[in-house]
Amino acid sequence: MRIVKFVALIAIFVGGSAVTSAQENYKDKAENLSYQNEDFYEVKKYTESELKFKKEPKNIILLIGDGMGVAQVFTGLTANKGELNLCNFKHIGFSKTQSSDNYVTDSAAGGTALASGVKTTNGTIGLDANGKPAKTILEYAEDNQKATGLVATSSITHATPASFIAHQPSRKMYEEIAADFLNTDIDVFIGGGAAHFKNRKDGKDLTKDLSEKGYQIVYSMEEAEKIQNNGRLAVFTADEHNDDYQLRGNMLVDATNKAISTLSADLHGFFLMVEGSQIDWGGHQNSTSFVAGEMLDFDKVIGEVLKFAIEDKETLVIVTADHETGGMAVTGGDMSTGSVNGGFVTGNHTGIMVPVFAIGPGAEEFMGIYENTEVFDKMMKLWKFKK
Repeated sequence: MRIVKFVALIAIFVGGSAVTSAQENYKDKAENLSYQNEDFYEVKKYTESELKFKKEPKNIILLIGDGMGVAQVFTGLTANKGELNLCNFKHIGFSKTQSSDNYVTDSAAGGTALASGVKTTNGTIGLDANGKPAKTILEYAEDNQKATGLVATSSITHATPASFIAHQPSRKMYEEIAADFLNTDIDVFIGGGAAHFKNRKDGKDLTKDLSEKGYQIVYSMEEAEKIQNNGRLAVFTADEHNDDYQLRGNMLVDATNKAISTLSADLHGFFLMVEGSQIDWGGHQNSTSFVAGEMLDFDKVIGEVLKFAIEDKETLVIVTADHETGGMAVTGGDMSTGSVNGGFVTGNHTGIMVPVFAIGPGAEEFMGIYENTEVFDKMMKLWKFKK
């Protein structure tokens, strides 16, 4: 009997480890220190008159480049011959990313700080350092009748997007995080992670519950584009994580545009978080080419968001990171050819400050050096939300 119980425990452990491994295998090193871009794109430079906005934001779009420090930004800048859509941002600050229990944060604590304005322990999703649920900007937006959305190139249940919608003691509780989506009225979410909703240990199929709540559920951006109405939408683009920039095509650009077109139909405005998840993965792998490709993909998304904000005049756009990954340095390059060389001091995160770029109504609030929790505070202030 003891042997049977021991074998059963091993099976549970191995099964759980397999899920975790599938979610975390992007951390395996694959060193590649040089990159030669062959896919340059034009960057629109907006005039001073085009960059005039209304006084208060109706909408907020928060773009998180996971693992994106200054070196990652400059890698992209060099690779696209000295130009990024990000160069249109004139209000720039830096945030300090330390978690409540560690000088070097992880994405769970970093995401929770941005989403909820509280410092928490590494690995914790949407709870404060004492384990109490921390209300997120997405949830405050819902309370104030605004539409809400999440988009990611990772699984939608991964640490950063999860921090905006879930409240769990561990980032590894993917199925519990998926169930938390049903506790909100989020209007649009797009990303990987279908397995955490459908192929669960408890045997439940949460997509049926989503359907009962009025969500249209599809499994590719091609299917999503065919949906013309602006009802609730869940788009699962992969069972686990999405492919990297070389294989997934324009998934993040298309997903962001779909989310904006759906959410902007709401007369009360909207909150949207978009994560360029895999910049972080390039840092973990010490791969300059991975970082560069993901950074350029993320900047193309920034360009699309800028087009909307410039036309709309009521949208605040914030671009930041939850932490830096890799301790990356740009060791050489040539802006005339789009070649760049990088180096790394670690395969993990670092504790250095990360940039915060803002454009639109209230963008001046984001200048200076401050704690990552203040990004949440500033959004709450500009929207005049009360805790």
